[in-house]
Amino acid sequence: MIIRSTTVLAVLREGRGAIASDGQVTLGNTIAKRGAVKVRPLFKGQVLAGFAGGAADGLTLFEKFEGHLERYGGHLRRATVELAREWRSDRILRKLEAMMVVMDHKDIFTVSGNGDIIESDDNLAAIGSGGPYAMAAARALQRNTELSAADICRRSLEIAGEICIYTNDSVTLLEIEAGGSDTEGQES
Repeated sequence: MIIRSTTVLAVLREGRGAIASDGQVTLGNTIAKRGAVKVRPLFKGQVLAGFAGGAADGLTLFEKFEGHLERYGGHLRRATVELAREWRSDRILRKLEAMMVVMDHKDIFTVSGNGDIIESDDNLAAIGSGGPYAMAAARALQRNTELSAADICRRSLEIAGEICIYTNDSVTLLEIEAGGSDTEGQES
Protein backbone atom coordinates (compact mmCIF):
# COMPACT_ATOMS: atom_id res chain seq x y z
CA MET A 1 0.00 0.00 0.00
CA ILE A 2 1.34 3.45 -0.93
CA ILE A 3 1.54 5.89 1.97
CA ARG A 4 1.25 9.56 1.08
CA SER A 5 1.09 12.38 3.52
CA THR A 6 2.33 15.68 4.66
CA THR A 7 3.11 19.18 3.70
CA VAL A 8 5.76 20.88 5.83
CA LEU A 9 6.76 24.51 5.28
CA ALA A 10 9.40 26.60 7.08
CA VAL A 11 9.67 30.40 6.79
CA LEU A 12 12.15 32.94 8.19
CA ARG A 13 11.28 36.63 8.15
CA GLU A 14 12.56 39.60 10.11
CA GLY A 15 14.22 37.62 12.90
CA ARG A 16 11.25 35.29 13.39
CA GLY A 17 10.69 31.84 12.02
CA ALA A 18 7.76 29.50 11.69
CA ILE A 19 7.32 25.90 10.68
CA ALA A 20 3.96 24.33 9.97
CA SER A 21 2.53 21.08 8.72
CA ASP A 22 -0.83 19.73 7.83
CA GLY A 23 -2.18 16.74 9.72
CA GLN A 24 -3.32 14.36 7.00
CA VAL A 25 -2.06 10.81 6.71
CA THR A 26 -3.30 8.83 3.72
CA LEU A 27 -3.20 5.07 3.20
CA GLY A 28 -3.93 4.21 -0.40
CA ASN A 29 -7.01 6.19 -1.34
CA THR A 30 -8.32 6.74 2.19
CA ILE A 31 -7.56 9.29 4.87
CA ALA A 32 -6.23 7.38 7.88
CA LYS A 33 -5.73 10.37 10.17
CA ARG A 34 -6.57 14.08 10.04
CA GLY A 35 -4.59 15.46 12.96
CA ALA A 36 -1.09 14.00 12.88
CA VAL A 37 1.62 16.27 14.31
CA LYS A 38 4.70 16.34 12.08
CA VAL A 39 6.57 19.35 13.52
CA ARG A 40 8.15 19.82 16.92
CA PRO A 41 10.45 22.08 18.89
CA LEU A 42 13.86 20.61 19.77
CA PHE A 43 16.82 21.65 21.93
CA LYS A 44 14.84 23.67 24.49
CA GLY A 45 12.80 25.37 21.77
CA GLN A 46 15.83 26.81 19.96
CA VAL A 47 15.34 24.57 16.90
CA LEU A 48 12.19 23.58 15.03
CA ALA A 49 11.94 20.45 12.87
CA GLY A 50 9.38 18.78 10.65
CA PHE A 51 9.30 15.53 8.70
CA ALA A 52 7.59 14.06 5.68
CA GLY A 53 7.39 10.32 5.25
CA GLY A 54 6.70 7.39 7.53
CA ALA A 55 5.82 8.42 11.10
CA ALA A 56 8.12 5.91 12.78
CA ASP A 57 10.94 6.99 10.49
CA GLY A 58 10.31 10.67 11.18
CA LEU A 59 10.21 10.14 14.94
CA THR A 60 13.46 8.18 14.78
CA LEU A 61 15.05 11.06 12.89
CA PHE A 62 13.79 13.59 15.45
CA GLU A 63 15.49 11.58 18.20
CA LYS A 64 18.75 11.22 16.27
CA PHE A 65 18.78 14.89 15.35
CA GLU A 66 18.07 16.02 18.90
CA GLY A 67 21.00 13.88 20.06
CA HIS A 68 23.26 15.69 17.61
CA LEU A 69 21.91 19.06 18.76
CA GLU A 70 22.73 18.13 22.35
CA ARG A 71 26.19 16.92 21.37
CA TYR A 72 27.00 20.15 19.49
CA GLY A 73 25.39 22.62 21.88
CA GLY A 74 22.48 23.50 19.61
CA HIS A 75 24.71 24.39 16.62
CA LEU A 76 22.19 23.77 13.83
CA ARG A 77 24.58 23.49 10.89
CA ARG A 78 26.93 21.05 12.64
CA ALA A 79 24.07 18.90 13.96
CA THR A 80 22.48 18.83 10.50
CA VAL A 81 25.71 17.71 8.82
CA GLU A 82 26.22 14.97 11.42
CA LEU A 83 22.62 13.75 11.02
CA ALA A 84 22.98 13.57 7.23
CA ARG A 85 26.32 11.77 7.55
CA GLU A 86 24.93 9.23 10.02
CA TRP A 87 21.69 8.80 8.07
CA ARG A 88 23.58 8.07 4.87
CA SER A 89 26.25 5.80 6.34
CA ASP A 90 24.26 3.75 8.88
CA ARG A 91 22.98 0.50 7.41
CA ILE A 92 19.65 0.68 9.25
CA LEU A 93 19.04 4.43 9.06
CA ARG A 94 19.64 4.35 5.29
CA LYS A 95 16.37 2.45 4.96
CA LEU A 96 14.31 5.23 6.56
CA GLU A 97 11.86 6.78 4.14
CA ALA A 98 11.52 10.38 5.21
CA MET A 99 12.81 13.90 4.73
CA MET A 100 13.29 16.65 7.28
CA VAL A 101 13.22 20.43 7.42
CA VAL A 102 15.16 21.88 10.35
CA MET A 103 15.51 25.52 11.34
CA ASP A 104 16.60 27.97 13.97
CA HIS A 105 16.10 31.74 14.03
CA LYS A 106 18.60 32.31 11.19
CA ASP A 107 18.91 29.18 9.00
CA ILE A 108 16.72 26.57 7.33
CA PHE A 109 17.97 23.23 5.96
CA THR A 110 16.27 20.40 4.09
CA VAL A 111 17.86 17.03 4.90
CA SER A 112 17.49 13.65 3.19
CA GLY A 113 18.82 10.15 3.67
CA ASN A 114 20.92 10.47 0.50
CA GLY A 115 23.20 12.85 2.37
CA ASP A 116 21.55 15.92 0.89
CA ILE A 117 21.65 19.10 2.94
CA ILE A 118 19.99 21.95 1.12
CA GLU A 119 20.36 25.40 2.63
CA SER A 120 17.52 27.73 1.77
CA ASP A 121 18.31 30.58 -0.64
CA ASP A 122 15.21 32.59 0.16
CA ASN A 123 14.42 31.73 3.80
CA LEU A 124 11.79 29.19 2.71
CA ALA A 125 11.79 25.39 2.58
CA ALA A 126 9.04 22.87 1.94
CA ILE A 127 8.80 19.09 1.77
CA GLY A 128 6.12 16.48 1.29
CA SER A 129 3.31 15.85 -1.15
CA GLY A 130 2.05 19.43 -1.02
CA GLY A 131 5.48 20.98 -0.59
CA PRO A 132 5.74 22.48 -4.09
CA TYR A 133 2.32 24.13 -3.75
CA ALA A 134 3.09 25.51 -0.29
CA MET A 135 6.48 26.77 -1.49
CA ALA A 136 4.95 28.58 -4.47
CA ALA A 137 2.34 30.21 -2.25
CA ALA A 138 4.95 31.17 0.36
CA ARG A 139 7.21 32.76 -2.25
CA ALA A 140 4.35 34.84 -3.60
CA LEU A 141 3.28 35.93 -0.11
CA GLN A 142 6.85 36.68 0.99
CA ARG A 143 7.52 38.83 -2.08
CA ASN A 144 4.21 40.65 -2.20
CA THR A 145 3.02 41.10 1.38
CA GLU A 146 4.24 42.17 4.80
CA LEU A 147 2.80 39.06 6.47
CA SER A 148 4.71 37.49 9.35
CA ALA A 149 6.49 34.15 8.99
CA ALA A 150 3.65 32.46 10.88
CA ASP A 151 0.96 34.01 8.70
CA ILE A 152 2.85 33.02 5.54
CA CYS A 153 3.09 29.42 6.81
CA ARG A 154 -0.59 29.20 7.71
CA ARG A 155 -1.90 30.79 4.49
CA SER A 156 0.48 28.79 2.29
CA LEU A 157 -0.63 25.51 3.86
CA GLU A 158 -4.25 26.53 3.36
CA ILE A 159 -3.53 27.14 -0.33
CA ALA A 160 -1.65 23.85 -0.66
CA GLY A 161 -4.62 22.09 0.94
CA GLU A 162 -6.90 23.50 -1.74
CA ILE A 163 -4.72 21.92 -4.45
CA CYS A 164 -3.05 18.78 -3.03
CA ILE A 165 -5.34 15.88 -2.13
CA TYR A 166 -2.75 14.68 0.42
CA THR A 167 -2.84 17.95 2.39
CA ASN A 168 -5.63 19.00 4.76
CA ASP A 169 -6.58 22.08 6.78
CA SER A 170 -5.55 20.71 10.18
CA VAL A 171 -2.42 22.85 10.61
CA THR A 172 0.14 22.63 13.41
CA LEU A 173 2.24 25.80 13.58
CA LEU A 174 5.34 26.50 15.69
CA GLU A 175 7.25 29.79 15.92
CA ILE A 176 10.75 30.81 16.95
CA GLU A 177 12.38 34.22 17.34
CA ALA A 178 15.93 35.55 17.52
CA GLY A 179 16.13 34.77 21.25
CA GLY A 180 15.46 31.13 20.42
CA SER A 181 12.23 30.77 22.38
CA ASP A 182 9.35 29.12 20.65
CA THR A 183 5.64 29.43 21.15
CA GLU A 184 3.57 26.34 21.67
CA GLY A 185 2.04 24.69 18.64
CA GLN A 186 -1.18 26.18 17.43
CA GLU A 187 -3.69 24.15 15.54
CA SER A 188 -6.41 25.44 13.29
